[in-house]
Amino acid sequence: PCLSSAPMALESRSLYSGHFTPTALSSQSSLDGGGPHYPEDLEDNSTMSAMAPSGSSSGLLNEREVVRRAGREAISQFLDGHTCFSVLRASGKVVVFDTRIPIQLAFYALVEHDMQCAPLWDSSTRQFVGLLTVTDFIDVLRYYRRTKGDVSTLATRSISEILSDGNILGSVLVRHVPKCRPSETDAAAAAQAAATSSHHRTFLSASSETTLKQACLLLHGHSLDFLPVILPDDMRCLATITYTNILEHLVTHFREQRRLFDDTVYDLGIGTYHDDVVTARASETLAEVLHTLHINGLSAMPVVDDAGKVVGVYSRSDITFLAAATDAEDAVSNLDLTLEVLMSQRRTDVTTPDALHTCTRAHTLQSIFEYFAQWKFNRLIVVDEQERVVGVVSARDLVAYFLEELLEQ
Repeated sequence: PCLSSAPMALESRSLYSGHFTPTALSSQSSLDGGGPHYPEDLEDNSTMSAMAPSGSSSGLLNEREVVRRAGREAISQFLDGHTCFSVLRASGKVVVFDTRIPIQLAFYALVEHDMQCAPLWDSSTRQFVGLLTVTDFIDVLRYYRRTKGDVSTLATRSISEILSDGNILGSVLVRHVPKCRPSETDAAAAAQAAATSSHHRTFLSASSETTLKQACLLLHGHSLDFLPVILPDDMRCLATITYTNILEHLVTHFREQRRLFDDTVYDLGIGTYHDDVVTARASETLAEVLHTLHINGLSAMPVVDDAGKVVGVYSRSDITFLAAATDAEDAVSNLDLTLEVLMSQRRTDVTTPDALHTCTRAHTLQSIFEYFAQWKFNRLIVVDEQERVVGVVSARDLVAYFLEELLEQ
């Protein structure tokens, strides 16, 4: 069954009222079996280009590139004019772990507080030394399953003990860099791989006064999912921010009257497409899927049926199999469950960032921004007319596009 719900189309679609207004890109219903509905006014730009006189094709290409550059510069200037402090919510909470506490206790605390990660504090050196994420604990369970170790020891093994274990750090906790977009140079890819640091042993952070542009460069340059924001006066950790947080701030506060974002995300090369897209079958076990995600440096991937039709998205941070477990041994056993079983047990609320949201190659960057303003997704699955997966566009891809020239440098 299709696990995504149907975002309802809004009546108003004023694309250029000075900011990004919410609209719907697609709707999927598990009740009537209907497929995606695409707004009628969205047209493939390649079709419009083909209608232009052949003699003006060169001029149109130059004009299009000028508009694209203006769009990137406008967003780049916006990110340069706002700080990390501006992204923070009016109220919130931060969980910090002392590295001496048991890793299993730390994981349960993350789940209880609905947090994806927490900074690690070393009381002996009196400084932050890294991050612990929900996916780290899942990866540690994978290690115990593979080595047939005594998983009950996780109730007593401290965070520092686990993260100093070379066998664990050298296998399931090794960082893999995601594949670069086709437009990124080999030099940029090599630089990113060289700069990538383990968040377990290196604490990379931003000051509250760091610009969002600098924060994005830190996130992308070190292949980070989370960036702690520190108050420089007393080294307090105010929050951890992500690409999604930055994109949410952008679509809420960015103002632009010019039509700068009418090209499709496919024409702009934003996202991953065709043979580079990694998918999972609903019949695969959780252990197999988590291994695939790990070696490809991915945080999530679309789940397809035998016909290649998308039926859901599975994220590395999904803790459904842990919530259903009675103890650590049961959690390890649940790694042998299939995605089909797990997906039938988890939340299907479309307001969750990892819910299934789809678009087509014909959707413009403007419409993607408007859709994000409504649903705050982590990624969009690009599908064809038969709902087969042809690409993935993540919040990381969208932000990276506007910093493309800086990232290549």
